[in-house]
Amino acid sequence: MRQQAASREFFFQIFALILSLIMVHAIYVALIRPNANAIMQAQLEREAAGEVVVAERSLYVVLKDYEQEACFILMFWAMAIMGYKARRSLKERSLLQLKLIQIDEGSRILPEDSRQLARPIQALPTEQQEYLLPRILSAALQRFATTRNIQGVSEVSNDTCEKESDRLDSELSMVRYIAWAIPSIGFIGTVRGIGEALGQADKAVQGDIAGVTAALGVAFNSTLIALVISIVVMFLVHQLQLLQERLVLDSHSYVDSKLLRHLKTD
Repeated sequence: MRQQAASREFFFQIFALILSLIMVHAIYVALIRPNANAIMQAQLEREAAGEVVVAERSLYVVLKDYEQEACFILMFWAMAIMGYKARRSLKERSLLQLKLIQIDEGSRILPEDSRQLARPIQALPTEQQEYLLPRILSAALQRFATTRNIQGVSEVSNDTCEKESDRLDSELSMVRYIAWAIPSIGFIGTVRGIGEALGQADKAVQGDIAGVTAALGVAFNSTLIALVISIVVMFLVHQLQLLQERLVLDSHSYVDSKLLRHLKTD
């Protein structure tokens, strides 16, 4: 079941990347680049007519280059991956509202009661049985039934939570890579723009600085957009990580309050 979930998530990530690429590229081809080219062409025509032109800082011009397009593709891809993980975490949190351990306040749980208490958990749909809380409860009840040791139950609960925290953290590696790649792409645009500007230094010496200005615009615009997108992505990464950490902590607290404090060995 865990392998099937991992496979579904992998194919979702591939689909999300393709969809993000198609969507962003379509917007650039149909809207951003035509408008940017029209603005820049109008400015050149006014300059050729001898008018004094104050360069427009249009959003279309700022976004028009390939580096900005790549940054937006990665941003939407990362947001899709984080949305998928957040949705699963919220579904897992919904189990915290259920009474999976059927026991009244003040009652005791003996090792012989473990099998009966595990039945509501076993009755859950297969997908929900793979969620964190049912896994902790199942492992804890099984350990209590076999060892009759409360300390052992506490240890298995802690171990399951720690492993889940490590797993969730490792699964964020792709999102963290994307968050790192976005500003890197922006710096690539900076290097490309500065390189183009240096290549037109001879024209600037002769008084034609239009090419140098345009190349420097590429350099600064790509860095600006990449850094802004990186800030947004990192904010969402930390919010997702906070949601996942709270899930683990709340699940551990649920086990402590609903199960561990009721356990008795005699």
